[in-house]
Amino acid sequence: MEAAFFDLDKTVIARASMVAFGRPFYRQGLITRRLLMRGLWGQLVYLYLGADEERLARMRESVLALTKGWQQSQVRRIVREALTDVVTPIIYAEALELIEEHRAAGRRVFIVSASPEEIVEPLADYLEVDEAIASKARLDDEGCYTGEMAFYAYGENKVVAMVDIAARENIDLAQSWAYSDSATDLPMLEAVGHPVVVNPDRELARVAREREWEVRKFERPVRLRDRVPTPPPAPTAVGATALIAGGVAAFLWRRRHLAPPPSRFDDLRRLAASVPRRFRVR
Repeated sequence: MEAAFFDLDKTVIARASMVAFGRPFYRQGLITRRLLMRGLWGQLVYLYLGADEERLARMRESVLALTKGWQQSQVRRIVREALTDVVTPIIYAEALELIEEHRAAGRRVFIVSASPEEIVEPLADYLEVDEAIASKARLDDEGCYTGEMAFYAYGENKVVAMVDIAARENIDLAQSWAYSDSATDLPMLEAVGHPVVVNPDRELARVAREREWEVRKFERPVRLRDRVPTPPPAPTAVGATALIAGGVAAFLWRRRHLAPPPSRFDDLRRLAASVPRRFRVR
């Protein structure tokens, strides 16, 4: 059996998944407006400077401290309720196409992310992949976060989880694929026979050149305002965006009520195609 392992942030989706769900958490009273804006600033740093081990460690400790005492069941509910609105505009069409190609070839497909399981697992279900590898927080007897990590799906730990899955599913890693944007995922890329670099940070781009790894650029159907927070658009842009959103919503409603349920891949591809080129990043 062969498999394909996809990193999540900046590989399958265009933003850090924790930051992407900042607004739903804010609306439910879990974080303050100040923390939300700090998260958006962190997103800018993450996009343009990359995330080294020191930054990721600081981010991890901050998130663990912030979430201490939260109910896991509440977080899962917020993520699932907001999933479609939050994720659909920031999924890379190229990633969806590759996932579908691997599935059509009979390969197992996995999402591998250092983000928490409460976010990664619903995303994996939404993308219709086989399984998710994600970080797991410790819980107390009442199902609340303790502020400690039970399993951190980062660096070598990703490989440990991949090897466990390979043994369980009889997967040949030497004949499998891995996709990532970050040099922090070098262990994951080195663990497979077909490493593919996607939108690489500077260090990973250098390694890819030296080792002659395949490099891909994912950018569709992400729009500039989905990548970087911007001021509100002019009225004409608002009208155009509302018209697009209304047409997409009507299309999905008709598909859901008047026809047999389609695959989510069909809906997402049609959604991407419905966005005019002038709204996309070139």
